[in-house]
Amino acid sequence: MELYQEMLTEILRWEELEVRFPQMEGAVEKIVDQRCYQALKQIRDILRNEQLSDPECFQQIEEILCVLESQGSGGGLRHDFG
Repeated sequence: MELYQEMLTEILRWEELEVRFPQMEGAVEKIVDQRCYQALKQIRDILRNEQLSDPECFQQIEEILCVLESQGSGGGLRHDFG
């Protein structure tokens, strides 16, 4: 079955794909805008925390990256500390 999936993946790689959500037309932009706003609000709150010392700034950056990751984005290889 693994060989089958690999072959199908390769075949489909070159095919045009169209995904539609007719029930969500017009709502997608609003949903993304709301999530962006919430992420920015969380980032702002992290940066405004004046109770942290300078060495804790690294932790602030880490928290910001975690917010981005929770929204489906991230820091790429720069955040791959594992």
